[in-house]
Amino acid sequence: MSPSRASETQPRDSWVHHPQGRIFAREWTPSGAAGERPASPIVLLHDSLGCVELWRDFPAELSAASGRRVIAYDRLGFGRSDAREALPALDFIAEEAQAYFPAVREQLGLERFVVFGHSVGGGMAVNCAAAFAGACDALITESAQVFPEDLTLSSIAEAKEQFVDESQLQRLARYHGDKARWVLDAWTESWLHPGFAAWSLRSVLPQVRCPVLAIHGMHDEYGTSVHPETIGELSAGPAQVAILPDTFHVPHRERPAAVIELVCAFLEPVRQGGAVCVS
Repeated sequence: MSPSRASETQPRDSWVHHPQGRIFAREWTPSGAAGERPASPIVLLHDSLGCVELWRDFPAELSAASGRRVIAYDRLGFGRSDAREALPALDFIAEEAQAYFPAVREQLGLERFVVFGHSVGGGMAVNCAAAFAGACDALITESAQVFPEDLTLSSIAEAKEQFVDESQLQRLARYHGDKARWVLDAWTESWLHPGFAAWSLRSVLPQVRCPVLAIHGMHDEYGTSVHPETIGELSAGPAQVAILPDTFHVPHRERPAAVIELVCAFLEPVRQGGAVCVS
């Protein structure tokens, strides 16, 4: 993806109003999209320490390549969105689809959508696709976890130890401000809680009826290939599993061109009268 192609997209910031606080959202619209019958937009759901800013150039590049509107939002408590006082409940992955995504969908006019989630955002995307099966045109997971695998938990425990170094927390504060400690605890204390051990997407995946693309890095330090393979096996709709060689936990940052090519090829058959993906 060339920088000139990505620069053709037009970002716009907005706020989604929720009873618990404001949710920050950013949209990228490809140049020349006005007047066309638009393809369903792609909604990006970030990882446990993520936010809109940490998607970096990927949303603009994806929008330009796919010809689709791309939307990313900071979950409540993250990035520019309002703070939360209490840590999330242990059902926070399903809760995103039940309590917060409906407000995002309604206020941003997402009659139909494609949902793309990275890491824990992938689990949330699965729940969104299941909860709104009649409106979700496609589901894309990237580095998603289906259950708390031993590798996942050991890597999270190791990361928690690294954040004892105050400089690491300061780096997180660049994106989350004074919410940085909450963001870290929302990740580590949720996943490492004994009560979270029973969490699984296995009962949710059969409710996903749309086409599914499960992307995973071969060397993902937070989960083996059992996760995308399970997503592919248990989803009710047609599914593709893509294991990327020489790739770790953040394929869209490590190999953005490869991820965008996969996504464009996957979405082409399910587009709704929108633009064709371009290279």
